Amino acid sequence: MPSEEGASLRWTRRTPATEAERPDHQDHRGRMRERLLGDGASGFHDYELLEYVLALAIPRLDTKPHAKALLKEFGDLPTLLAADPAEVMRVPGVGPAAAAALKFVEACATRSLQRAALARPAFANLDAVVNYLHASLAHGGTEEFRVLFLNNRNMIIADECCGEGTVNQAPVYPREVVKRALELQATALILVHNHPSGDPAPSQDDIRMTRAIADGARLFGIAVHDHLVIGRQGHTSFRAQGLL
Repeated sequence: MPSEEGASLRWTRRTPATEAERPDHQDHRGRMRERLLGDGASGFHDYELLEYVLALAIPRLDTKPHAKALLKEFGDLPTLLAADPAEVMRVPGVGPAAAAALKFVEACATRSLQRAALARPAFANLDAVVNYLHASLAHGGTEEFRVLFLNNRNMIIADECCGEGTVNQAPVYPREVVKRALELQATALILVHNHPSGDPAPSQDDIRMTRAIADGARLFGIAVHDHLVIGRQGHTSFRAQGLL
């Protein structure tokens, strides 16, 4: 038979925290939630939006210092969301749960823009296509070469990475791009790559590579409609610049 002390311990319950005992950041999050649901996100600072997202991953801590530290380290929200999780976790107090939460936010935003880009023919929907490409490529730390494969109605039937590289180049093999287009039965291509430097001006290597792909694709009746170079502040269209 348990002692009275044991019985007392067995039935001891933690009483709910009073208003005075509740951590200040919990009340703060409640007020933030009410603001967002009532008035939308326009009145929030970037660090406040980030603070709430981090709180979903690490609910027991005041995440405002973490949010401000992350923005100071990475400069802005888009760069932070695009950052490698290992780099994010170098900020003190930010662990795998918080890094994953940020990547989920990035994935949701990019997926939403991708759906909009795929919804209509590419050239009737070019703004949506560029918005999606900017969100997914503009803040990357290395070059990535992508190809949008189109059918005969100019609908995007595939969006694939065909080369990843360093901060200033990505290996691209024109024969492989054309081979993949034939496999997908694509009738046209939009070439895309990013410049991590931020400047979307095409290099001479970009121009030569684009012409090599266009020449090879033409032999099989496949058109290269455009090559878009994505930078942080905008993009360059080969077609608009008379380079294609």
